Amino acid sequence: MKIALAQINPTVGDIDGNADTIMLRVREAAEAGANVVLLPELAVTGYPPKDLLLKKSFVSANLTAVDRIASDTGDIVAVVGYAARTGSGAGKGLLNAAAVCTGGRVVATHAKVLLPTYDVFDELRYFDASPEVGVSTLNIGGRPVTIGFTICEDLWSDDEYFARRLYERDPVADLRAAGAELIVNIGASPFSVGKPARRNRLFGEEARQAGVPVVSVNQVGGNDDLVFDGTSAAFDASGTLVARARQFAEDLLIVDLDAGGNRVEPVLDDIASVHDALVLGTRDYVVKCGFDGVVVGVSGGIDSAVTAAIAVEAIGKERVHLVAMPSRYSSEHSLTDARALADALGVAMRTISIEDMHAAAERTLQPHFSHRAPDITEENLQARARGAILMALSNKFGWLLLTTGNKSEMAVGYCTLYGDMCGGLAVLSDVPKTVVYRVAEHINKRVDGEIVPEGTLTKPPSAELREDQTDQDSLPPYDVLDDILERYVEREQSVAEIVSAGWDERTVRDVVRKVDGNEYKRKQAPIGLKVTSRAFGSGRRMPIAARYPS
Repeated sequence: MKIALAQINPTVGDIDGNADTIMLRVREAAEAGANVVLLPELAVTGYPPKDLLLKKSFVSANLTAVDRIASDTGDIVAVVGYAARTGSGAGKGLLNAAAVCTGGRVVATHAKVLLPTYDVFDELRYFDASPEVGVSTLNIGGRPVTIGFTICEDLWSDDEYFARRLYERDPVADLRAAGAELIVNIGASPFSVGKPARRNRLFGEEARQAGVPVVSVNQVGGNDDLVFDGTSAAFDASGTLVARARQFAEDLLIVDLDAGGNRVEPVLDDIASVHDALVLGTRDYVVKCGFDGVVVGVSGGIDSAVTAAIAVEAIGKERVHLVAMPSRYSSEHSLTDARALADALGVAMRTISIEDMHAAAERTLQPHFSHRAPDITEENLQARARGAILMALSNKFGWLLLTTGNKSEMAVGYCTLYGDMCGGLAVLSDVPKTVVYRVAEHINKRVDGEIVPEGTLTKPPSAELREDQTDQDSLPPYDVLDDILERYVEREQSVAEIVSAGWDERTVRDVVRKVDGNEYKRKQAPIGLKVTSRAFGSGRRMPIAARYPS
């Protein structure tokens, strides 16, 4: 039996375009001799469609597209993710479903059993859970094969894998009891660091426990804050990985479950995968939103350098525009490093001084500030002047402004609302500062040269908003800060737990206070690409006007 894993990059809402892509991949799979082709979860609508599912016309268009896709199938069996109506007057009235298409028609429909509501997922808002698992006996290669159909989360139910049981039902056990000889899974599983390898281990264990092969296709591409890595895979009945598709790229992987000798693509290490996820997420956000190009403010610092390098790889140097905006506090090496970066990337850089705007703002406000000493207010005037310049360029030329702040800064509010937080996409907002340095080193290593200047990598990080300023004037060393943040934000550890891990209590309490106190800033930040298990964004829903001791 040959099964094709059609790892595609759909655009949310582009039903006709997605259907065209699906039909093309189905034909390619048939020409390659596949008996079955799997398309991702909600491939027709794109994932996640969110409140588009509340539009009746949207659901109807997706149903029409499924009929069009089915009519184009010949002998091959195509399994296509879409939104199906239940026909019931109760519940949500929709199912997250898989259409089984062959011979020019839909021969079966199976729906998702387990609907996740954690992290970025909110599927109970839109769908009803299927009351039963999906099993169909189909003629595959001249013989009847009983196939169990699962959709993404349906495979994430292994008791031994999770610290606690998430669901009462176990679809894999139910499919095994129903006589499934093969389990297929169509998914849209977003990327986070280490998740592709975890997904492989989990699915392999599910295959081993069921005693039947498991074949899974995963969506690839970026949709808003989520990046999907692909990494579709197949496992034999012993749980051994027998085939794996590419990461962060579309792919059509043909898996021969009988003959073996299948293609197994390697899994990238953590830093390489973060880099590739950011490139893919940036590219798809720019392209799918229809921007002509991007603009990045470069300071000679590590964050803007990495953001610029990612942008160039994502959409090409011709569409990236760099702007240096020196002030009276900018060091010469900052401009030198910014120029070196621009030269290495082959991108033109314009220089626009903020001195006149800064001085004018000070003169305007001086009568009102005359009885107060200078403080962070005056520092923020500079950041807001830069934000105004970058937004003006964005407005005038139709460029998307990429903000450059990292997760460490966003966490503790070391950023200026309506200043360096201005923009349309926050490329690094889920990348801790220590990881930003490792991504920069990875960028240089990939070209066996120097994209990010050595001076940028070695000098103390600084916002340069006052004389001799460094980040560590206000923050703990970044290796300390990032570990505390990882424990507090991602692992939800308390102050007591973090202190027991060896960190100074006063430092921990200060970091936690800053994280909690800057929730209002993050709610007004641009959308950011998610690459960790817990990003500031749609998956973290903290109240702003709240008091709770940590």
